[in-house]
Amino acid sequence: MSFSAADHAFMARALQLARRGLYSTSPNPRVGCVIVRDGRVIGEGWHERAGLPHAEVEALNAIVGAGEAAKGATVYVTLEPCSHFGRTPPCADALIAAGIARLVVAMQDPNPLVAGQGLARLAAAGIEVASGLLGADATELNIGFVSRMTRGRPWLRLKVAASLDGKTALNNGVSQWITGPEARLDAHAWRARSCAVLTGIGTVRDDNPRLTVREVQTTRQPLKVVIDSRLETPPDAAVLEGGKVLIAAAQDHGARAAALQGRGAEIALLPNAQGKVALDDLLRELGRRGINEVLAEAGTRLNGSLLREGCVDELLIYQAPMLIGDAARGMFGLAELAELSGVTRLDIIERRAVGADFRIRAVLREADDHRDFPGRGLLINLLRIAHIAGLAGISAVVLAGAGGARNWGAVMLISGLGIVALDAWANPFYFRQAKGIGTLLKVALVLLLVAWEAGRLPLFWFVLAFSVALSHAPGRLRHRGLF
Repeated sequence: MSFSAADHAFMARALQLARRGLYSTSPNPRVGCVIVRDGRVIGEGWHERAGLPHAEVEALNAIVGAGEAAKGATVYVTLEPCSHFGRTPPCADALIAAGIARLVVAMQDPNPLVAGQGLARLAAAGIEVASGLLGADATELNIGFVSRMTRGRPWLRLKVAASLDGKTALNNGVSQWITGPEARLDAHAWRARSCAVLTGIGTVRDDNPRLTVREVQTTRQPLKVVIDSRLETPPDAAVLEGGKVLIAAAQDHGARAAALQGRGAEIALLPNAQGKVALDDLLRELGRRGINEVLAEAGTRLNGSLLREGCVDELLIYQAPMLIGDAARGMFGLAELAELSGVTRLDIIERRAVGADFRIRAVLREADDHRDFPGRGLLINLLRIAHIAGLAGISAVVLAGAGGARNWGAVMLISGLGIVALDAWANPFYFRQAKGIGTLLKVALVLLLVAWEAGRLPLFWFVLAFSVALSHAPGRLRHRGLF
């Protein structure tokens, strides 16, 4: 679907409004809304915090306050309007009642309670619906919310301040200050947008940090999370002051636990088989608590553990123009490699100067070639051609009202599962991420074909169900050519 220059401009304004909730909306997403009629903005709104009206309702209220009406207007909103009752009524119903003519959204809502139902309800009411405009920007703005809705865990951003030679502290633990005041102010802004700040007992002992937002105006302080397997956090530690604290432990030391709880800390026992804190379980616990984004500010050892266990989604590195030397502490406690094939590869998504320092943002690159064999790429491409042919064959026989759809469905299913199997062999991590839902979805599609050809599913309902199933295919699978 194509969008005009005006569409882009109005959606950009909606995103600008959404960013006003950067520090306040969690656990809800950051959403902005612009209402336009005859090329003129007649209402704007943004979601401030959970429990208050959503962006669409705020924009509609702004119209009423200005003596305007939304009938026949176009609404630009950065996230699909909700279709369910939560703390507030459905926004989709409010837009329908207002009589709008067109809705443009940046992205669908990944919340399973919505997941396209808001758009479907608006379209069923005769409203023109379009989605995908500046979708990447909207996703980036709500990357933590998307992560929690799709993976059940928050987006973890690992922050490191280091010298040009990659050192984060002297060998004696002294690290204040490697970066300049501008970089530290910028880091507080990232801390403010995070729902939780995570550190380890080593950092608590060495630096005695408060982990509070002090340099940026904000209406809330993030949850402070300390990974402390043996509950060694001193009861007088600065981290226990000014805000909620969750200590993740692996062992229940009664007297120590009582002392920390007496200071207001909550303790969660999350042991792994090695007697340490199970980091993945901790992230899922944070997800259950509505935590969207986590900023990890830890030391070398915990940084390495977070990387090794696949907990890190993004690196936020401040690099200072100085050299500290080999004896100093490094950024990540990772095992020595014998071959370069085992390196952790990154994609740099941003590099900019912050005062005298540089800020680098990077995401971990998904490697799908951990294992390989000659001709695997060619075989996958042939299976993808067969997969597309199966989908095209299904479409052709359905449109012609002819038989054979189940045969084409079998081609699509077998080729798709072949692609999944080859990618799973090459990269077991991808297999864990994708196999279940992709396989079930493909089986469901073929069952739809069988039911239709057997005369148990009318053509209209078959096309509708088939379209819905395809539209809900996971983006990761769709990107890999499976849909």
